[in-house]
Amino acid sequence: MLDLSHMIQDMTKDNRTIKTTNPYSGQSAMLNKEEFALYHIIKSAELAEDYKTVEKGLSKFSKMNASAYMTLLD
Repeated sequence: MLDLSHMIQDMTKDNRTIKTTNPYSGQSAMLNKEEFALYHIIKSAELAEDYKTVEKGLSKFSKMNASAYMTLLD
């Protein structure tokens, strides 16, 4: 089998360059661009009381970055 892993950018560790802080606890987590965008979608939906979007976002975020989910959103 041909190994192409060197051609696919790893979105899990090395690209987590955006420090994001939980406004309630003060704890921070490092996020990549996709996680950061989803975090803001969740927080905006929360403010708008759009709980269906919040639930979908939380489900996706928890699968993308479980550690950051526990720090920022749980």
